[in-house]
Amino acid sequence: MKRAVVCSMLFMLLFLQIFCQKTENQAAISSSKIKVKFNSQLYSLIQAEGKNTNPLMEEYQKSEYLLLEDMAVKNFALISSGKKKFKDIIGSGKMLLLKGLAEKNGLKVEKIVKVKIYNDFPDMAVFNVTYINKSSIKLPVRGWVNNRYKIIGSKTEKIPFWSFQSGTYEDRRDWVLPLKHSFYQKNYMGMNASDYGGGTPVSDVWRKDAGLAVGHLEKTPKLVSLPVKLDSLTHIAEVSVEYKKKTVLAPGDSLSTLTTFVSVHKGDYFHTLVQFSNFMRKQGVSAPEFPETAYQPVWCAWGYERNFTVNQVLNTLPEVKKLGFKWAVLDDGWQTAEGDWYLNPEKFPRGDADMRAFVDKIHAYGLKAKLWFVPLAADPGTDLLKNHSDMLLLNKDGTKQLITWWDSYYMCPAFKPAIEYTQKLIKKILIDWDFDGLKLDGQNQNAVPPCYNPAHNHAYPEESVEKLPQFFKMIYETAVSVKPDAVVEICPCGTASSFYNMAYMNQPVSSDPVSSWQIRLKGKTYKALMGPDVPYYGDHVELSDGKDDFASTVGIGGVPGSKFVWPVGVHNNRESGDISLTPEKEKEWSKWIEIYNKNELPKGEYLGELYDIGFDIPEAHVIKKGDTLFYAFYADKWNDLLELKGLKNKTYQVYDYVNNKDYGRVSGSEGKIRAEFRKYLLLKAVPEN
Repeated sequence: MKRAVVCSMLFMLLFLQIFCQKTENQAAISSSKIKVKFNSQLYSLIQAEGKNTNPLMEEYQKSEYLLLEDMAVKNFALISSGKKKFKDIIGSGKMLLLKGLAEKNGLKVEKIVKVKIYNDFPDMAVFNVTYINKSSIKLPVRGWVNNRYKIIGSKTEKIPFWSFQSGTYEDRRDWVLPLKHSFYQKNYMGMNASDYGGGTPVSDVWRKDAGLAVGHLEKTPKLVSLPVKLDSLTHIAEVSVEYKKKTVLAPGDSLSTLTTFVSVHKGDYFHTLVQFSNFMRKQGVSAPEFPETAYQPVWCAWGYERNFTVNQVLNTLPEVKKLGFKWAVLDDGWQTAEGDWYLNPEKFPRGDADMRAFVDKIHAYGLKAKLWFVPLAADPGTDLLKNHSDMLLLNKDGTKQLITWWDSYYMCPAFKPAIEYTQKLIKKILIDWDFDGLKLDGQNQNAVPPCYNPAHNHAYPEESVEKLPQFFKMIYETAVSVKPDAVVEICPCGTASSFYNMAYMNQPVSSDPVSSWQIRLKGKTYKALMGPDVPYYGDHVELSDGKDDFASTVGIGGVPGSKFVWPVGVHNNRESGDISLTPEKEKEWSKWIEIYNKNELPKGEYLGELYDIGFDIPEAHVIKKGDTLFYAFYADKWNDLLELKGLKNKTYQVYDYVNNKDYGRVSGSEGKIRAEFRKYLLLKAVPEN
């Protein structure tokens, strides 16, 4: 009898095990790269398919849930699941549809999860989640969470993870950084300070063998958070997409999340951002064409700062031309105030005629002219605010939003009169004054807060947030309609640049880097998001390590720039000290601009997946031009073998193209050479016929 009972129990356990496995297998969707599995409570587990990849997760995760005022609804009993093929504007693929129900103490919420994997994006799973209030009472909602995952890290590695994080903060922190100790960063895509906010809605964490990223795929900016956390004891990293906004769900009402995603990859974050950018391109959000003029080296008069004189700038132009620069930028100080944009009568006493004459002199040297200004900024006391105070963006309490650097206020990018006012200024700059390009400056460009100005009649306050890219679309389209080869540079001053603004600029910039490392990581990021041949401008070399690190810009395929002053001792820059063009610097600057003009590496193809910017030592970048590969290695000090990845199975001659040193031949798809260097080594591998 006992034996029969035991056998019966074993049979039941075996049946339950088979049943549970069957349920889990039914509630799964996969490709050659990624597998998403759900259990009976609608928890999920992400697997990176393929060889040599350890598990990303130890157990099923409470990955998508609803936030009520006093609790989080996380447990949903699986009711049904099904799969089918589909086709939409992005492409074709397969979809998993799940339904679940949460019931407890009068609460009844239905959950519908749609997970799509597109044939063209096999390493990405796209999520849409809907919650339906099946209760008989109203439910006070405070938000939702999607794609919350805990990823296993190595307990033996000093750095278990590297990460890409796109939150914008006043300290202008790195976008790419290692995760160590007990780390947390919220990565809120709204305002994190008065005039610092926005970013690219992706967070990525990766180990040596694999990585995982989450984000959203909406066509306009959204006020989500993409927090990244590391538990230093367990070496487990956590990522998610969070949205906080209060609402009330009446019985029968539904709430749908944004379209979010999870993706897996090998190597660093570059592949994730390329796939994100390609997906967004399918939705019509993509970088513009790049004119030849955007690849030309830049000299900027900001070395003389706001109190420049016209003669100081004009007297420097012979040296600018002599060194091989092609652009001269007139920076802050030409105007009476931000907002009015009247010409400073002390510098341009005859007004428009003097400014046009100034630009004509730049052109006479064979140089192109670019003008600095700050969009959306209006100073207190300006005529603009006296006569058109209705243009201002207002907070919920009716206060004005401050732009701290210029002591200005935000104008609303979604208010038609503000848009038209800016458009007239663009035409004046490019037509009346005959400038060839625009330097749009200021961290306030990256994001704006919701606008509550009653004069604007917004459909909802976040309209200002979501329509900011359209404001820059107006600027870009106005500029290129006047001058087809106009360069539109958006310099958002140390922010983690908004992906949505990238569609309306043809020259991104490292934007006040605080180190050479930032110049390089920002270059890699822009090349992932805007294309491998983007004319990424490394900003003034005086902002790099040692104030002379052209190698960090040139080596990764960036456009070089400088803000030197001349002659020696003419001006001491508050930001960078004495940046006079001494005879020694003139020789060095001339050498690097010549190297740049000879190779024009930004026009090549940046091969961002060959090296991991975090785990590979030394740091390495590769650009392909024709059959030649250009390598850039960076380290404080190196004396060992270097691996040249990306070669074809042929013989190459390897040169140091900065110092004209021959490193001999390498053969095979992964050649190695021994090298000793400090700071950098720039090589080119030329195939032999």
